[in-house]
Amino acid sequence: MTWTLVIVLAVVAYTFKATGMVLAAGRRLPPVLDRAAALVPAALIAALVVNDTVTSAGALTIDARAVGVGAAIVAAWRRAHLIVVIVLGAAVTAAVRAIGM
Repeated sequence: MTWTLVIVLAVVAYTFKATGMVLAAGRRLPPVLDRAAALVPAALIAALVVNDTVTSAGALTIDARAVGVGAAIVAAWRRAHLIVVIVLGAAVTAAVRAIGM
């Protein structure tokens, strides 16, 4: 059942993408829609990070992950290199978990 569902969803997703390319072939999007579409990936990744950070088993949970993400946000805001942001977030999360918070 699970693999059938995965395959069906993959076919549906591919169909939607192919339909969009066929219908929009050779046409330009309006400038407002073009700018909005450029922001979708950032909004999607932010939503996934927040969802994985503050939920556990469908319930709201604030734990070490939130502290680590907060530290990573501050590092990114201060324009640290990407690897520094990732390592800092992981290190802060590990440290908070180690002290038992």
